[in-house]
Amino acid sequence: MKTLLLLRHAKSSWADPARADHDRDLNARGEKAAPVMGRFLYKQNLIPDLVWCSTAQRTVQTVGLLGRGFADDAKVIYARDMYMAAETTLLKCLHQTHDEADRVLMVGHNPGLECLAQALIGVDEHGLRGDMAQKYPTCALCQFEFDVDSWVNVEWGQGRLTRFVKVRDLRDDLLTGTHNVIRGTDDRPADT
Repeated sequence: MKTLLLLRHAKSSWADPARADHDRDLNARGEKAAPVMGRFLYKQNLIPDLVWCSTAQRTVQTVGLLGRGFADDAKVIYARDMYMAAETTLLKCLHQTHDEADRVLMVGHNPGLECLAQALIGVDEHGLRGDMAQKYPTCALCQFEFDVDSWVNVEWGQGRLTRFVKVRDLRDDLLTGTHNVIRGTDDRPADT
């Protein structure tokens, strides 16, 4: 059994229009969102064995702000190929993952990350596909389970989508004291 976590980078800044897209930093909202998601991952025991991360500044910062264990305890592969990559390129990266890693986190960009998530769905027992298709906001996370022993065997339509989490919903849960978020569905506009 393999677990794949797909995390879109936190909200980035457009304050400096002369800065290259690859080099854009997180904005203040993004700097607050990433640690919230990191705490959720810790509480849910979802610390990855391996992290694939785009080389863009906003993805690197997102990984760094998730918490110390993500960069120190897990091996991080910074891959230029993941920067604004299509879903086919992201799947190729995943196929290169060593099989000792049972839980992998990929931190990347839309639209490729969302397209990858949609293409991997085989089983959606919680009805999350529609929520994800409606909006995959910054710093949102989805979780897949694959009944394979090797990452190279992960194919389109084979994943069991078990979780889709938005930071907005985690903030609500932190205020109410609940931590068992599977999905966030309400009519409020996204704040991430």
